Amino acid sequence: MLGPVENHSLPRTAAFFDLDKTVIAKSSTLTFSKSFYQGGLINRRAVLRTAYAQFVFLAGGADHDQMERMREYLSALCKGWNVQLVKELVAETLHDLIDPIIYDEAASLIEEHHRAGRDVVIVSTSGAEVVEPIGELLGADRVVATRMVVGEDGCFTGEVEYYAYGPTKAEAIRELAESEGYDLDRCFAYSDSVTDVPMLGSVGHPYAVNPDRALRREALSRGWPILVFNRPVRLKQRLPGFSMPTRPALMAAAAVGAAAATAGLVWYASRRRAAVLPAPA
Repeated sequence: MLGPVENHSLPRTAAFFDLDKTVIAKSSTLTFSKSFYQGGLINRRAVLRTAYAQFVFLAGGADHDQMERMREYLSALCKGWNVQLVKELVAETLHDLIDPIIYDEAASLIEEHHRAGRDVVIVSTSGAEVVEPIGELLGADRVVATRMVVGEDGCFTGEVEYYAYGPTKAEAIRELAESEGYDLDRCFAYSDSVTDVPMLGSVGHPYAVNPDRALRREALSRGWPILVFNRPVRLKQRLPGFSMPTRPALMAAAAVGAAAATAGLVWYASRRRAAVLPAPA
C-alpha cells in the first residue's frame, strides 16, 4: 500500500525512482550502444565491451570504488560527441529499445503515485539525453541526472559538471524538496543499488527493488521493504488504450551528458575482462 491520496492542504510529496534495474530491466545508456555505433560515436570494439558491461551490470552492478573510477574514465570516451546527434539517435530508437524493458510493476507504481497526487522524479546516473526522453515516456514530472559540459561547438568537452551518484542524489532530492515544498518524511524512494543508500535514507518510505547483495543486507538491517520486479512489458501491451504521455513541463533538476554511464561501464567491462582472463603464456 502506498498510503492515502494526497491532501493538498498538506506539504507536497514525491516518489523518487532510480532508473536502471529499478524501472527498466537493463542499463539505460548501455542499451543504446548499438545506436551510438551506427551513428559513428563508438567503434565495434566499444560495442562488444558495452555488451559485456551490460552482462556484468545485470549480474551484480558496480560498487562505490568502481563507480568513482568510471567517472574518471568517462570523459575520454565522450569527448567530442555531438550532443544533437546523441539526442537524435536516442529519439529514433527510444521506443524500440526502452519500451520493451520497462518493468510492469514499476509502471504500475508510477501510476499509483500519480493517482495519489505525488510527483514522480527519475534520479539516474545516466545522461539527460537518455534519461529525459525515458522520463517523458513514463510520464515523470522531473529528472535528476549527470550533467556533462557542452562546448560552444555543441560537443561534449569531456568534463563532468555534475555527477548524479551516491550522496549527490540525496543532495539533489533535498534541494528539490526545498524548492518544491516536498515533505521528505512522507516521500518514497526506490533503488536496486547499495550506492543509493543515501537517497533511500533521505525519505520516510524507502524501498529496495531487485537489490544487489549489499543493499539487501542494508535493507534487512534497517527494516526497509524489499520488492522484486521481474515482468518487463511494453506499455501499449499492458495498457491497450495507452498513448504516450506528453509532459511539456518535464524539468531537469540536473541535466545530463548521455555518455556518463556508457563510458564508465565500458571501462568497468574492460577492467573486469582483464581480471578474469588468464595471463598469456
